[in-house]
Amino acid sequence: MILLQASDWAAFIGRFHPVLVHLPIGFLILAGLLEIGRLANKIEVKESTITFILFWSAIGATLSCIAGYLLSLGGGYEASLLEQHKWQGIWVAVAAWVAWVAKSDILSGKIPFANLLYLPALAVGAIFTMLAGHQGGSLTHGEGYLTQETPEPFRGWLGMEPKQEKGSDEIKPIDDVNNAMVFQDVVNPILKARCVQCHNANKSKGDLRMDQIELLKKGGENGPIFVVGKGEESELIKRCLLPLEDENHMPPKGKTQLSDHQVAILSWWIDQGAPFDKKVAELKTTEAIKPALAALSGSSSSAGSSALTTTSTESPVLSLKVPVPDAKAVEALKKAGLLVMPIANQSNLLEVNAVNVNSLTDAQIALLEPLKEQIIWLKLGDTKISDQAATTVAKLKNLQKLHLENTAITDATVRQLKSLPYLEYLNLVNTQVTDTGIKELSAAKSLRSLHVWQSKVTETGVAALKQAKPDAEVTLGINEQQIAEFIKAGETAPKPEETKKK
Repeated sequence: MILLQASDWAAFIGRFHPVLVHLPIGFLILAGLLEIGRLANKIEVKESTITFILFWSAIGATLSCIAGYLLSLGGGYEASLLEQHKWQGIWVAVAAWVAWVAKSDILSGKIPFANLLYLPALAVGAIFTMLAGHQGGSLTHGEGYLTQETPEPFRGWLGMEPKQEKGSDEIKPIDDVNNAMVFQDVVNPILKARCVQCHNANKSKGDLRMDQIELLKKGGENGPIFVVGKGEESELIKRCLLPLEDENHMPPKGKTQLSDHQVAILSWWIDQGAPFDKKVAELKTTEAIKPALAALSGSSSSAGSSALTTTSTESPVLSLKVPVPDAKAVEALKKAGLLVMPIANQSNLLEVNAVNVNSLTDAQIALLEPLKEQIIWLKLGDTKISDQAATTVAKLKNLQKLHLENTAITDATVRQLKSLPYLEYLNLVNTQVTDTGIKELSAAKSLRSLHVWQSKVTETGVAALKQAKPDAEVTLGINEQQIAEFIKAGETAPKPEETKKK
């Protein structure tokens, strides 16, 4: 009773069930084969040898039943399937003990007709071993796991449904991403390929099922797994971004992991309100998500891809040949919580996004330096960085797009960025940058798009920059005077009914 009440101990011992369960399987099969060989006069084996094997088979089956029961206390398994598996395991243990008793010299002489029970018990044990193994596979890997790969013509003879094509649950290319249903065609295939295996009708780890929309919304034993509109606060995203060694990381270590693109898509879907009935084109496609959506088409040059990207294909940075990114450097960024994604299939050029790491500091920015050739898109908006980060950012010599909105950076940062040869897009919204700072950008030869709304920049500063760079698009936003004039115009405009009277 003390053991059952100590949940940590129960969980610890229970996890040895997969190890212990192989003991009775191996011993019972070995005993059966030896018995068949002996009866057929093919081998010579002592009775005591078979008795010894049967004894440890019974011990192994009993220990396996105990461990299996403790494992089941953790929940997450389909009740009826679990009940069947439990009793099949118990019958294996009973049959193993009966076979041992019938074969044992110690007890067989004291129990009348004990020898008549031996072969039936051995056969029953073998049959229930196979049945329990089948149900155990279904509990762990999904219903019908052991038989789902049955080849033809046996499937037809047994009345089984035709075999599904291999990889039918994997994500398939989408011809027209913009017109795809965002959940059914984009999000759900990711969940089916990476999550539903452990969260379905037969196996619902953490009382979470992801095979039906209503159950996905409901969440698991700890509540909902996503917070509508807040991907970075959603448990679904947090679990995916944990270090692989963390026991709470999902999918668990050893399972096929979600790619950075897939994590980005799930986070974007949640940020956009987690809709179940909208198309991709109906949602806001941010710069950060466009590469991930483009990759769904299976080709970065497809029509779907070109419709989702606003970056000109003429940009020289996109044709750069750079070395393969250092795997350790990429992993270090991921452990810090940043998303690291290639901008297109089979490309060494990278996008790094801190959308899920609002607490990112200047010290962590140093992690970017080993990838200074590969990073061309960098989003550091809404983080804790300051001008101290500029030294490292300025070393990213191939940087094309840079987001610094809602940070504490000042003119000092802009001064270091002006020499970046490929910098085309710069977002400085809600920063401390002034007219003096953007004046430095006159020397930024590739700059095409600058956003300085809610910063310290004035119309005078924008006009001076536009004079130096007439082709650059500068977004300053609407100032207070313009807002007042707009409101006043609305108040003095003739009402529709007044127009009709005239």
